Amino acid sequence: MSAENEALVRRFFEDFCNGRRPEVADEIIAADYVSHGPQAPPAEGPEGVKARVSVYQDSLDGNWGVQEIFSAGDRVVARWVGSGTHRAELMGVPPTGKHIEVEAISVFRIDGGKIAEEWTVWDALGLLQQVEAVPAPA
Repeated sequence: MSAENEALVRRFFEDFCNGRRPEVADEIIAADYVSHGPQAPPAEGPEGVKARVSVYQDSLDGNWGVQEIFSAGDRVVARWVGSGTHRAELMGVPPTGKHIEVEAISVFRIDGGKIAEEWTVWDALGLLQQVEAVPAPA
Protein backbone atom coordinates (compact mmCIF):
# COMPACT_ATOMS: atom_id res chain seq x y z
CA MET A 1 0.00 0.00 0.00
CA SER A 2 2.84 2.42 0.74
CA ALA A 3 3.94 2.70 -2.91
CA GLU A 4 0.36 3.31 -4.04
CA ASN A 5 -0.22 5.93 -1.35
CA GLU A 6 3.02 7.71 -2.24
CA ALA A 7 2.06 7.65 -5.94
CA LEU A 8 -1.30 9.20 -5.03
CA VAL A 9 0.40 12.08 -3.20
CA ARG A 10 2.87 12.56 -6.07
CA ARG A 11 -0.13 12.79 -8.39
CA PHE A 12 -1.58 15.47 -6.11
CA PHE A 13 1.55 17.60 -6.54
CA GLU A 14 2.50 16.77 -10.13
CA ASP A 15 -0.83 16.43 -11.97
CA PHE A 16 -3.18 18.52 -9.85
CA CYS A 17 -0.98 21.33 -8.51
CA ASN A 18 1.80 21.68 -11.08
CA GLY A 19 -0.15 20.26 -14.01
CA ARG A 20 -3.00 22.65 -13.26
CA ARG A 21 -5.57 19.94 -13.86
CA PRO A 22 -8.40 20.67 -11.40
CA GLU A 23 -10.36 17.61 -12.52
CA VAL A 24 -7.70 15.41 -10.89
CA ALA A 25 -8.96 16.57 -7.48
CA ASP A 26 -12.27 14.85 -8.18
CA GLU A 27 -10.38 11.57 -8.65
CA ILE A 28 -7.91 11.73 -5.74
CA ILE A 29 -9.57 13.82 -3.00
CA ALA A 30 -12.20 12.23 -0.75
CA ALA A 31 -15.62 13.88 -0.61
CA ASP A 32 -15.17 14.37 3.15
CA TYR A 33 -11.55 15.60 2.89
CA VAL A 34 -10.50 18.14 5.51
CA SER A 35 -7.37 20.30 5.61
CA HIS A 36 -5.90 21.09 9.01
CA GLY A 37 -3.24 23.52 7.77
CA PRO A 38 -3.23 26.68 9.89
CA GLN A 39 -1.48 28.86 7.30
CA ALA A 40 -3.63 28.31 4.21
CA PRO A 41 -7.27 28.96 3.45
CA PRO A 42 -9.49 26.18 4.83
CA ALA A 43 -10.48 23.46 2.42
CA GLU A 44 -13.11 20.75 2.51
CA GLY A 45 -13.71 18.19 -0.22
CA PRO A 46 -12.40 18.37 -3.78
CA GLU A 47 -13.92 21.80 -4.46
CA GLY A 48 -12.25 23.29 -1.38
CA VAL A 49 -8.87 21.89 -2.43
CA LYS A 50 -9.31 23.29 -5.94
CA ALA A 51 -10.10 26.75 -4.53
CA ARG A 52 -7.17 26.71 -2.09
CA VAL A 53 -4.57 25.54 -4.60
CA SER A 54 -5.79 27.99 -7.25
CA VAL A 55 -4.94 30.88 -4.89
CA TYR A 56 -1.25 29.97 -5.18
CA GLN A 57 -1.44 28.93 -8.83
CA ASP A 58 -2.92 32.32 -9.71
CA SER A 59 -1.10 34.70 -7.39
CA LEU A 60 2.36 33.12 -7.55
CA ASP A 61 2.25 31.10 -10.75
CA GLY A 62 3.08 28.47 -8.13
CA ASN A 63 5.15 25.35 -8.49
CA TRP A 64 5.31 22.54 -5.93
CA GLY A 65 8.66 20.71 -5.95
CA VAL A 66 8.63 17.48 -3.96
CA GLN A 67 12.01 17.03 -2.30
CA GLU A 68 11.28 13.89 -0.29
CA ILE A 69 8.36 11.55 0.22
CA PHE A 70 7.83 8.56 2.51
CA SER A 71 4.96 6.70 4.11
CA ALA A 72 3.91 4.63 7.09
CA GLY A 73 0.52 2.97 7.38
CA ASP A 74 -2.17 5.29 6.03
CA ARG A 75 0.06 8.40 6.22
CA VAL A 76 2.29 9.91 3.53
CA VAL A 77 4.75 12.66 4.39
CA ALA A 78 6.05 15.02 1.71
CA ARG A 79 8.75 17.64 2.14
CA TRP A 80 8.40 20.15 -0.67
CA VAL A 81 9.42 23.61 -1.84
CA GLY A 82 6.83 26.02 -3.15
CA SER A 83 8.14 28.55 -5.64
CA GLY A 84 6.92 31.08 -8.14
CA THR A 85 6.69 34.71 -9.09
CA HIS A 86 4.32 36.98 -7.19
CA ARG A 87 2.04 38.07 -10.07
CA ALA A 88 -1.28 38.86 -8.35
CA GLU A 89 -2.56 39.88 -4.91
CA LEU A 90 -1.84 37.33 -2.20
CA MET A 91 -2.86 37.65 1.45
CA GLY A 92 -3.66 41.32 0.83
CA VAL A 93 -0.23 42.02 -0.70
CA PRO A 94 -0.31 43.55 -4.19
CA PRO A 95 1.88 41.84 -6.85
CA THR A 96 5.58 42.58 -6.54
CA GLY A 97 7.05 40.54 -9.40
CA LYS A 98 9.43 38.95 -6.88
CA HIS A 99 10.46 35.31 -7.10
CA ILE A 100 9.71 33.37 -3.91
CA GLU A 101 10.66 29.99 -2.49
CA VAL A 102 9.26 28.51 0.71
CA GLU A 103 9.79 25.15 2.36
CA ALA A 104 6.91 23.03 3.58
CA ILE A 105 6.01 19.67 5.05
CA SER A 106 2.67 17.97 4.47
CA VAL A 107 1.21 14.87 6.08
CA PHE A 108 -1.60 13.21 4.15
CA ARG A 109 -3.97 10.54 5.45
CA ILE A 110 -5.10 8.14 2.76
CA ASP A 111 -8.41 6.29 3.01
CA GLY A 112 -9.96 4.15 0.30
CA GLY A 113 -7.38 5.20 -2.29
CA LYS A 114 -8.06 8.92 -1.82
CA ILE A 115 -6.57 11.76 0.21
CA ALA A 116 -8.87 12.13 3.22
CA GLU A 117 -6.96 14.60 5.44
CA GLU A 118 -3.96 16.88 5.17
CA TRP A 119 -1.77 18.74 7.64
CA THR A 120 0.63 21.24 6.07
CA VAL A 121 3.06 23.63 7.68
CA TRP A 122 4.95 26.03 5.43
CA ASP A 123 7.09 29.12 5.80
CA ALA A 124 4.37 31.76 5.51
CA LEU A 125 6.56 34.35 7.25
CA GLY A 126 9.36 33.68 4.75
CA LEU A 127 6.93 34.26 1.88
CA LEU A 128 5.79 37.57 3.37
CA GLN A 129 9.42 38.62 3.86
CA GLN A 130 10.30 37.71 0.28
CA VAL A 131 7.49 39.90 -1.11
CA GLU A 132 8.58 42.63 1.34
CA ALA A 133 5.26 42.70 3.22
CA VAL A 134 7.14 41.99 6.44
CA PRO A 135 10.72 43.11 7.17
CA ALA A 136 13.36 40.38 6.98
CA PRO A 137 15.63 39.99 10.01
CA ALA A 138 18.73 42.14 9.97
